[in-house]
Amino acid sequence: MTNHPDVPTPDPTPTTTEPHPWRRYVAIGDSFTEGIGDPEPGSPGGHRGWADRVAEVLAAQVDDFAYANLAVRGKLIGQIVADQLEPAIALHPDLITFSAGGNDVIRPGSDPDAVAEQFEDAVVRLSATGATLVVFTGIDTNFTPVFRGIRGKVAIFNEHIRAIAAANDCIVADQWGLKTVQDMRFFDDDRLHYNSLGHHEVARMVLRTLHVPNDLQPMQPDPLPAMTWRAARANDLVWAREHLVPWALRRLRHQSSGDHIRPKRPEPLPVVAAAAEAAAAAAGADPEAAAAAGARAAAAEAQARAADAASERIASDEEGTGASSS
Repeated sequence: MTNHPDVPTPDPTPTTTEPHPWRRYVAIGDSFTEGIGDPEPGSPGGHRGWADRVAEVLAAQVDDFAYANLAVRGKLIGQIVADQLEPAIALHPDLITFSAGGNDVIRPGSDPDAVAEQFEDAVVRLSATGATLVVFTGIDTNFTPVFRGIRGKVAIFNEHIRAIAAANDCIVADQWGLKTVQDMRFFDDDRLHYNSLGHHEVARMVLRTLHVPNDLQPMQPDPLPAMTWRAARANDLVWAREHLVPWALRRLRHQSSGDHIRPKRPEPLPVVAAAAEAAAAAAGADPEAAAAAGARAAAAEAQARAADAASERIASDEEGTGASSS
């Protein structure tokens, strides 16, 4: 993995000395927003993802920033609306990212028009909060044989998203136009979720869309190793056995990869790791400033750990109550 040698890195965002206006960011959605495919043992839930990366940049630029992520893998749009919208609104965010409907659209026989109706209802409710609302188009699937057949459905859904965004004063983060990631090297082994590089590029796109200056650089994946036809087919068989068949079986059993998964950041908390790193870097050789950045990070880390412990105790109590009453 290297910096892209051929892509210039101009900052397309306006040069400004003013900090961004957001102090409380809530992300809602499915595996895309949860960060699946971008494992990070030190992150809540064990995954980082584009939303965490965006929050890290935003947190590094202001002192009083908090971030919650309610997204859960595998969720259909109706489940996201039912489980995440009201909790998100109750957190009083001034920035919301909303990505939903992808799991519906990829299902055989699904109707993108019907999915868009649910999407619109959710956007109307979220827009009423007065928060800045960012919505996402789906990626152009023409580059991948696995999902090339649903390209038309994705395009129809995207047109709905653009129209809904225009009617409700939303910002559109355009995955369809993000040509960089239309390359399987930006995807995890399951061929469905972005890998770390893919999430990095989506984070860069979102920050550009929000006109937030940042230092994230374009990255270029390593070249794919040479592979014979036989080896490629063997690789396809491994993918089918490890990813496609389990996915199909979950559909048949009416199960989801998100069953029994809780949101990784249910409450708005400081973003500690990258914010502290950026603050320390900005401090440079100033030991007092670096020490202050470290102290802020330690305090935020302690607060985050305490909140996680409290959440686990509540979950344990709920499960115990349920077991005793059943």
